[in-house]
Amino acid sequence: MPIQANGRPPFRADHIGSLLRPQKLRQAFRAHAAKEITDDAFRAAQDAAIRDVVKLQEECGLQVVTDGEFRRISYWEKFVRLTRGLVVKEAVFKFHDEHGHESDFTAPYAEAKVGRSEPITLDEYAFASKLTGLTQKITMPAPSTMHLYRFTDWGAKTAYADPREFFRDLGKVYQGEIADLHQAGCRYVQLDEVALAMLCDPAAQAKVRAAGGNPDELVDLYVDAINEAVKGKPADMVVGVHMCRGNYKGMYLSEGGYTSIAERLFNRADVNHFLLEFDTPRAGDFAPLAMMPRTKGVVLGMVSSKVPQLESIDALQRRAAEAAKYIDPSQCAISPQCGFASTMGGNPVTEADERAKLRLCVEAAGVIWG
Repeated sequence: MPIQANGRPPFRADHIGSLLRPQKLRQAFRAHAAKEITDDAFRAAQDAAIRDVVKLQEECGLQVVTDGEFRRISYWEKFVRLTRGLVVKEAVFKFHDEHGHESDFTAPYAEAKVGRSEPITLDEYAFASKLTGLTQKITMPAPSTMHLYRFTDWGAKTAYADPREFFRDLGKVYQGEIADLHQAGCRYVQLDEVALAMLCDPAAQAKVRAAGGNPDELVDLYVDAINEAVKGKPADMVVGVHMCRGNYKGMYLSEGGYTSIAERLFNRADVNHFLLEFDTPRAGDFAPLAMMPRTKGVVLGMVSSKVPQLESIDALQRRAAEAAKYIDPSQCAISPQCGFASTMGGNPVTEADERAKLRLCVEAAGVIWG
């Protein structure tokens, strides 16, 4: 699938979605949670921050924008909060870094039958689409988010005895959301997929096996869940899947290349393209791209959102040339490997770093592919 400078996404320069929340917005979230400001004042603070961040993306030369996920505490928080039947509990995995430091996190849990009571992301699209003529992308957590983080106890047995039944119900939530977004004018949706990336990690595989699970069966389950989520999507709705190894204040959840899942994911997932992390050796090499069908694109996440150091154009050119040994360059684009703030806490980078990295993606795309 040739990626064009104009036309349907993905564009030659993309980004993953979340952007650093400015201090005023973080303060507004805290004040609203403490009931120190009204709902209207909170919404006004979000609106103002979104206006600024859309302008930032335009100034960087991007052809695709998001609202920065500024109406969410984390990339999945709002989806879980507004989906009937889901609550939050402790996850069974931990974030960690190269120094062995660990951090606990929370996870969705199905306490009852899930369903869509109201639109989840429609307000995000409706507001930001009035601010720009550029293509707006709406991001959502992939269905597996609601399962793997607590794979030993992901839902009440009184609600679901079979995870496939759960994913059928959950799929209807996505189907309704995508239909409403399309009717409103949205043509680009991204599913943020962490679980499948984690299942590339031998340590995560071992943890699943130790608990009596089967990592290979989970891969098939989660690919099927993606297809259930996008079932019946309009032909002109572009869907990308972002593969993420975890992103919390510079920490990560997993490591390992895509080889063990690439053939199944790339060929079976009914999506248009994949946004893949390639910012560190933890992501493996580009060889799995040889399994990408010619009908699908790949956005190479070669710019890090976790560190302030700016990558060089020369280094990005060399890496793109390495990727071209396995996949036609016409199928390729570039982006940061992940969002800049998957959660409110963000990453150890500044807004100036973020702006420089987004501009770098645009400049590098022009240099590498013209």
